[in-house]
Amino acid sequence: MKVLVATEKPFAAAAVNGIKAEIEAAGHEVVLLEKYTEKTQLVEAVKDADAMIVRSDKVTPDVLDAAGKLKIVVRAGAGYDSIDTAYAKEKGIVVENTPGQNANAVAELVFGMLVFGVRGFYNGKSGTELKGKKLGILAFGNVGRNVARIAEGFGMEVYAYDAYCPKESAGVKAVDSQEELFATCDVVSLHIPATPETKESINHALAGRMKKNAILVNTARKEIINEPELLKLMAERTDLKFLTDIKPDADAEFAKFEGRYFSTPKKMGAQTAEANTNAGIAARQINSFFATGDTKFQVNK
Repeated sequence: MKVLVATEKPFAAAAVNGIKAEIEAAGHEVVLLEKYTEKTQLVEAVKDADAMIVRSDKVTPDVLDAAGKLKIVVRAGAGYDSIDTAYAKEKGIVVENTPGQNANAVAELVFGMLVFGVRGFYNGKSGTELKGKKLGILAFGNVGRNVARIAEGFGMEVYAYDAYCPKESAGVKAVDSQEELFATCDVVSLHIPATPETKESINHALAGRMKKNAILVNTARKEIINEPELLKLMAERTDLKFLTDIKPDADAEFAKFEGRYFSTPKKMGAQTAEANTNAGIAARQINSFFATGDTKFQVNK
């Protein structure tokens, strides 16, 4: 079987070597498409692939239509909204993710940005501390739970809201609604997926509930932010800060809020040696699929 590793943003060399070792040990071939710049390159490369490993790469209908032999796509990471899972299902293509593999890396980035933010972006002036502050976690999945674990080490009070997580199982102070979460906490960290229900849900009304000098952190998806409304709110509320791992479309407009806005140049959540190495999980899932038909992590059943 031919396994295409298609990554516009490449894995670390050690991770690629690990993937190749796993795939080739099972008797399959690995083909790399790294740092590609045009969708046509992906369309061409997938034509004879039996399986594909991607990161945040967009696997759209035109890509799937070109993939005449494709049987499985594995997203090395948790979020899979960049893949047209419904169309893949129509074509009989299994889509899987690797939940939890990048969770600690993303959670640590949250606190890297938070310390940077509360210390005034290291501008030489007095900042504040995280200890004693109330942290709200919106969606309590693998990343959210790691954020909670680290927050406890900082001495923060941890609150969470997850519409799909029973309150009694959270292990933190669970609230009844996202509105309550935003109104209660000094910091809100976003970990919701981009779905029809959540897209642009972080809007003026919701974020406007945040306390004085609050901080909003986004390491989830760009699409969940209603950018025009958040821009309006930040113009009105000169105490609010917005820290994000996904550069907004309106980055230049947000950048005008000097000292209150920060975006990483590129999405950095999974950019650690350890998280990259975890990409080998994707290779093992593909091997298991071809060996036994295992679809434990399928997301388009």
